[in-house]
Amino acid sequence: MYIKMKQRKEDTRMKLIVGLGNPDKEYENTRHNIGFMAVDALGQAYGITVNTLKHKALIGKGMIEGEKVILAKPVTYMNLSGEAVREISDYYKIPAEDVIIIYDDTTLDVGFMRIRKKGSAGGHNGMKSIIAHLGTEDFPRVKIGIGEKRPGQDLADYVLSRFPKEDKEMLTKVLDDTKKAIALMVWDDIGEAMNLYNKKKEKKKKEKPVINSDLTKTAGQKEAEESKEREVENASVKCGFGAMGSGDGNKNSNGEESVSPACDRVCGESELSPGGYTGERL
Repeated sequence: MYIKMKQRKEDTRMKLIVGLGNPDKEYENTRHNIGFMAVDALGQAYGITVNTLKHKALIGKGMIEGEKVILAKPVTYMNLSGEAVREISDYYKIPAEDVIIIYDDTTLDVGFMRIRKKGSAGGHNGMKSIIAHLGTEDFPRVKIGIGEKRPGQDLADYVLSRFPKEDKEMLTKVLDDTKKAIALMVWDDIGEAMNLYNKKKEKKKKEKPVINSDLTKTAGQKEAEESKEREVENASVKCGFGAMGSGDGNKNSNGEESVSPACDRVCGESELSPGGYTGERL
């Protein structure tokens, strides 16, 4: 993975990157375990094996873009995630601002992510536990969209369900974006990560309603149009040309078509009608 290299920082602080989820096999690859999936993707990308059971979590140590990191997946179950985060951060003396939490968010569509420098739990039980154990909301986090549940669907059933096959492409893309965002965040480039990856869903343009022109016409306009239509019909009957000036007209004694004044008034077809009326355009 390529990111622009910067002058190396003097301090060698370690970053703790925690993905939230539930540990049992039955929860593998469920929506609620998107944090675990993100940590696994990071481990694979940077050659960090996350399989050491320590501090109530599976952890792995390594380097991301030249920075020391610990990847962790708590095994406490989601609602007690704070216990593992607190034990790891205390043991390695990692301050809250160097802890990055990755977790699921039902308010974001699949394929979207949202990076924040700090904030509340937003109703997420795993985040509530972490905030309570760290004693602060001031730590960065990456929220990955899992989509909104259907109306009437139980929330627990939804978050513990698996992604459908049609979401696979978007899921792969957002996990790849998460890796790139984390690579910036370990260098403390959270602002740049937010600018690049906090994408907003495009709103569909509202189509302008088709307005029936008859509804906007005044009574006088309608009456004038109806009167004109009657005049066209009368002209058609008298000379056989109709509104478009075509048809079989009346013939004179020489067998030539004679155009009536009515036709001239309506469609202006005649100026000099052979053997008949000499029309004058109105």
